[in-house]
Amino acid sequence: MFLAVIRVRATAAPLNSVYTSEEFEFYLSDSECKLLLIAKEGNEADEAEATKLNIPQIVVTLPHSDSDVSLIPSSLQSDSESVSKIVNEPSDVALFLHTSGTTSRPKGVPLTQHNLVSFVNNIKSVYKLTESDSTVIVLPLFHVHGLIAGLLSSLGAGGSVTLPASGRFSASSFWSDMKNYNTTWYTVVPTIHQILLDRHFSNPESSYPKLRFIRSCSAALAPSILSRLEEAFGAPVLEAYAMTEATHLMCSNPLPENGPHLPGSVGKPVGQEMAILDENGVVQGPDAKGEVCIRGPNVTKEYKNNPEANKSAFQFGWFHTGDVGYLDTYGYLHLVGRIKELINRRAFLPLRDRGKDGIHSALSPNPTGGKISPIEVDVVLVSHPNIAQAVAFVVPDDKYGEEINCAVIPREGSKIDEAEVVGFCKKNLAAFKVPKKVFMTDSLPKTTSGKIQRRLVAEHFLAQISTAKLPKFGA
Repeated sequence: MFLAVIRVRATAAPLNSVYTSEEFEFYLSDSECKLLLIAKEGNEADEAEATKLNIPQIVVTLPHSDSDVSLIPSSLQSDSESVSKIVNEPSDVALFLHTSGTTSRPKGVPLTQHNLVSFVNNIKSVYKLTESDSTVIVLPLFHVHGLIAGLLSSLGAGGSVTLPASGRFSASSFWSDMKNYNTTWYTVVPTIHQILLDRHFSNPESSYPKLRFIRSCSAALAPSILSRLEEAFGAPVLEAYAMTEATHLMCSNPLPENGPHLPGSVGKPVGQEMAILDENGVVQGPDAKGEVCIRGPNVTKEYKNNPEANKSAFQFGWFHTGDVGYLDTYGYLHLVGRIKELINRRAFLPLRDRGKDGIHSALSPNPTGGKISPIEVDVVLVSHPNIAQAVAFVVPDDKYGEEINCAVIPREGSKIDEAEVVGFCKKNLAAFKVPKKVFMTDSLPKTTSGKIQRRLVAEHFLAQISTAKLPKFGA
């Protein structure tokens, strides 16, 4: 239905079936939905909100693998001859998605036919995708990673795609699906990589398919995890950098024959211009940190009905990603973190003295403070052999303004405790970057795409402490 909708010059706006009524109301309203397509199983919350908003509803079924799609009611069906006369325009808005809302309410992102074509050309060029390639998509198809990077890129290259029978990722059936359909590559988020690694170490497959490459995107992949993946599955692991506003792909590490892939880097820009800008819009030189900014044919022209976000995101003729990073002398991008997620542990402490005019406040240099990248702390944590997953996050602090905490999932069978985690961090991080508190847990809150968001983690674990002052995250 996604392909059919964008073929007839309409706009597809995929939704997650597990949204709450309030979420459905927001997404249906914000997209200005004109027609709701639902599966035969139905969705009570979605249908109820659509009815409130007077949005017509169509039930879509595929009775057999070789039959036509059935639409009920059928009065809206068009004959194939009239559809074949429709000509798509590059400016047609084909896809409408929302940002993941890392630090604020999700923003609507219109993506045109031209954006989609530009993306497909970019991803085909960097990974050399052809009709000989095959993949299994285990990511949700209502997010840009699975829908665009997995599905559309494969179809655009003439390759083949398999969807798991379970409808979602399953570690127990993943490799059998991969082998049965002769897959040559796959793309997932770091969380899934870690799950596959854990299963490999505890219950390895008798054999693994021969892959051209493994792709990782949507969150930072620790170098230690990358090396374990390559050793376990015998394929180069190419970390990439993407976001919805760029029709997914912005940077990627190259295939081995096209250059080195650098652990800890998200690779080189693909198909667009990229620059590191300071607060005044001045382009920075190699190794200088600043905001990652892009422009190119794959980038959305604006957020929908959001002038305030557009004003801040499209300054100086560039789209501002909100990420801090630097380009090295070889053109590889290294990310430091989200601007709003950097932890500012005060480098100065107030020092009061009394002068003849009364009490004056001064600032005393404090060697135990500074800007902290939570990604840097994540990388150190997951490099510990007994830690399966970890995420660092900011918490309010009366003394330093902001302090760093972390949540850790121990590897199965491990007896690692908070003291050992802190001790390991002290050996590998500056003192002010060592987490003040470690939450030991067996799970971490994730988005529906499998992405770990620091905001969700902070809210989840700090809510367990009755006296905790929750950090304020807003627009």
